[in-house]
Amino acid sequence: MGELILVRHGETAWSLSGQHTSHTDLPMTEHGEHQARSLAPLLRAHRIALTLVSPMARARRTAELAGLDAPRTEPELHEWDYGGYEGVTTDEIHRTRPDWDLWTDGAVPGADAAGESPAEVGHRADRVLAAALSALDRDEGDVALVSHGHFLRVLTARYLGLAPAAGALFQLATGTLSRLGTEHGRPVITGWNLTLPESVLRTVLQEGRRPA
Repeated sequence: MGELILVRHGETAWSLSGQHTSHTDLPMTEHGEHQARSLAPLLRAHRIALTLVSPMARARRTAELAGLDAPRTEPELHEWDYGGYEGVTTDEIHRTRPDWDLWTDGAVPGADAAGESPAEVGHRADRVLAAALSALDRDEGDVALVSHGHFLRVLTARYLGLAPAAGALFQLATGTLSRLGTEHGRPVITGWNLTLPESVLRTVLQEGRRPA
């Protein structure tokens, strides 16, 4: 059976500043687009049978720049709904709720969004995993999931049979590739936060431009 290939979208202004971003449809920064392009050489090493992508522009653009063909939009791949904490940093939340922790407390309702608890995000991740694993059973090749940091961390925890809050253990950087597979029939992480070093990336890009 193939692997699940997790792709976190490239940097945005709010991922850089630490502001919680779920439904705010921010574009990537110039650096974020560079991060997305740099994933293409890593993805070429895989036979991708299916690509599922969050509906947010930053995720769809990442899939495009990374060279993932024919992505299928999957609404349940959207980021954790931060509710009333949308656009707010953890430090700002701690001014009024010093003990608050997203992984255990979840988000409060906002004017335009209800916010999600860890359990609700976990249920959504379970549904995505069921669809992705079914695709792996049907097709030869890997399934790519292009999504967001907190959601992919919860999805990883659930894949490993852990509670959604265990996603706190898996720091996930922007513009990175991670892999979930099996060893002796057990679910395992086979690669995490993978990127190409800049020196290697330059060589790969230069070789790609050379005439045949």
